[in-house]
Amino acid sequence: MSLSSHVEQLKKKHSNLSEKVEQAQRAPGIDTLHVADLKKEKLRLKQEITRLSS
Repeated sequence: MSLSSHVEQLKKKHSNLSEKVEQAQRAPGIDTLHVADLKKEKLRLKQEITRLSS
């Protein structure tokens, strides 16, 4: 797998996590722990994307 394709996969995962976070925040009876976990994973992916892109 090339570096650019790996970065693209990470970007797709990041985008999917963004959608999941938005859905979780709109849901009734929001599970703040679950949302926090999703946000941490999203941040980890963003940091990895940034590291690989530089």
